[in-house]
Amino acid sequence: MRSCFPDVQSSDPQIPAHLTRVGISGIKKLVKVPRRGKRPIVLVSTFNLFVDLPAHQKGIHMSRSHEVLQEVLEELEMSIEESDVVIEDLCSRISRRLLERHDYATRSEVYMTGELILSRRTPVTRLPTQEPYKIIGRAVSKRTDNGIKTRKMVGAEVIGLTACPCALEMMREHGKERVKRRLMEELDLEKEEAEALAKKIVHEDVHPMTHNQRGVGTILIEVSDVHRVSINDIIEIIEESMSAPTYELLKRPDELKVTCSACENPKFVEDCVREMIKRIVKRFDYLPDDAVVIVRQINKESIHKHDAFAERVTTMGELRKELGS
Repeated sequence: MRSCFPDVQSSDPQIPAHLTRVGISGIKKLVKVPRRGKRPIVLVSTFNLFVDLPAHQKGIHMSRSHEVLQEVLEELEMSIEESDVVIEDLCSRISRRLLERHDYATRSEVYMTGELILSRRTPVTRLPTQEPYKIIGRAVSKRTDNGIKTRKMVGAEVIGLTACPCALEMMREHGKERVKRRLMEELDLEKEEAEALAKKIVHEDVHPMTHNQRGVGTILIEVSDVHRVSINDIIEIIEESMSAPTYELLKRPDELKVTCSACENPKFVEDCVREMIKRIVKRFDYLPDDAVVIVRQINKESIHKHDAFAERVTTMGELRKELGS
């Protein structure tokens, strides 16, 4: 039934300027992701849906975007899938359907995040824990002379622990100096002898304290129907690229292990990004050279009021060239 209300969105705007992204953000939905031979994974997910707006139109028909999202999710829940459904494919479906419904748009974009809970065990006591990870799907569709073309990405955001290398080295040198002074004062040793003995006492393999920060690592990788990437692999790469993993539950032996592991593996924010890059090139050696890769690390500084940030946006081909792979 046709509405008798005026279509204000289709009227001419006062200022005829093209807008790159218009839509709705922060939509919360339960998403049931089918898996072959297993129960579906239920994700509490957040969606951002956008289309571009031509200069001659006042606004987009906002409700159409919400309807598209609801339709695709209902189709997903009702379907009996013979293979796994991955979140980047879900974003791709929504993105293409947005262009079909918004016939005035030439570009659409879908960004989805969901909370994935994985079972883990603490490092020493081996107690079971449930660890949350943010998984990410993104798709961009464009209308072309040959139909709708879509590019999609999959990724994850992982929380870990980093230990500052700079402060660690300063504390090591500070410890050597303190030991040297005590040796000279209490044992009446000469300066050179005290320095040599202090170096042995504060050995290179003994890691003094340093300040730690909670790190947030993110990887997004462009994929296709032919070239897939496992979210579990992405999560593992991010987690292993920081100083140590974090856990929801830690008994005292576990806490000691995590703290010592971090100090034995200190990382700058830049080190984390470079480590992720190295592991991506090795793990996903089958991806084409033109696949886009986004790698990001944010360290929530403990002794500053600001955060430390590092990022690389590039292609697999460029990374292979840099690393000589």
